[in-house]
Amino acid sequence: MTKLNRRTLLKSTAGMGGLAAMGSVLGTPLIAQSRSLKVGSYGGYFENSFKEFVYPAFTEATGITIESVTQPNSADWLVTMQQASAAGSVPTDLSLYARDALIKSSRIGELVSPLDMSNIPAASNMEEDFLYEDSSGVIGVGAMAWFTSMVVNPDEVDTPTSWVDFWDSSRFESSLGLSKLISGNLLDIIAATYFEGAGTFDTNEGILAMVEKAGELKPNVALWWTAESQMEQSMKNGDVVGGMYFHDVAQLMAADGFPIRSTFPKEGNPIGYGSWCLSALSEKADEAAEFINFSSDPATQALMSRKIGTAPLVAQSKTDLTDEEFSFVSGTPAIQPAYEAYLDNETFIKEAWDKMLASA
Repeated sequence: MTKLNRRTLLKSTAGMGGLAAMGSVLGTPLIAQSRSLKVGSYGGYFENSFKEFVYPAFTEATGITIESVTQPNSADWLVTMQQASAAGSVPTDLSLYARDALIKSSRIGELVSPLDMSNIPAASNMEEDFLYEDSSGVIGVGAMAWFTSMVVNPDEVDTPTSWVDFWDSSRFESSLGLSKLISGNLLDIIAATYFEGAGTFDTNEGILAMVEKAGELKPNVALWWTAESQMEQSMKNGDVVGGMYFHDVAQLMAADGFPIRSTFPKEGNPIGYGSWCLSALSEKADEAAEFINFSSDPATQALMSRKIGTAPLVAQSKTDLTDEEFSFVSGTPAIQPAYEAYLDNETFIKEAWDKMLASA
């Protein structure tokens, strides 16, 4: 922000007097130009919370009004934006992309614009992992995060301290609910628990070793879920006593009295997050930068945690979140999914995964 010294202030005041006089002479009062921005976000409760709590706070702080646009999800939205860009008109200035969709958009090219980070100083509150940079510059700044967590029924089993415990058939035979989707992060958990983390995805041998380890879990799995609601209902019914689920939803279920405990084992839980990206066809780069800067501020991150249930992308110490509020939406450590490896070797990983699931 430019600071006005006395000389500048007097010069500006004199200028304003001159303009006011000119306006009086011409009889055309000055009208402040309105500023606006179209922002996309995932629909339903998520978008409604943004419209109720975040956008009004931003408008109050900056005077920039927000037109909210509903996104279905990152993958489908990327296709929509490709088609819209080809037609020469896009529905949003800013969109939310999950990391894999962001990487895809970068590889496609000419869909998003690099951001002027000098206009987004609050992004310095985040770790570099939440700033995505390609050859054109930073094209995505983290917006918010969510965790896929280890959950158990505390009425049935003791809380594990490691993901390794899920391989113990004396404790979890035919009683776990795990994600069937290759994007569900089970391989990331295995990489962090039994191997050398994301680097294990670098070779086909490493991928096959992780898939084989996943196959060892099959005697302990009662449900391979593909929809969030399946796992929710199975935990409520007692059909499973543990597994993988979303930390924030599990916390809401627990608050409603259902027997579920979300925990962070020593290896951590996989983190997912969305990033703000500026459409290449947008003419609102300045307004977009102001919104991203606002979103990156620790106070806004705390607001989003309280009102939307997302995990902050800044350290808890930079916010005024209490330990109880922070644990409701987040935890440590975090496992970073191997996003680029999934895209680079998508066919091989999927074929190995499907073969494991189909085997006896």
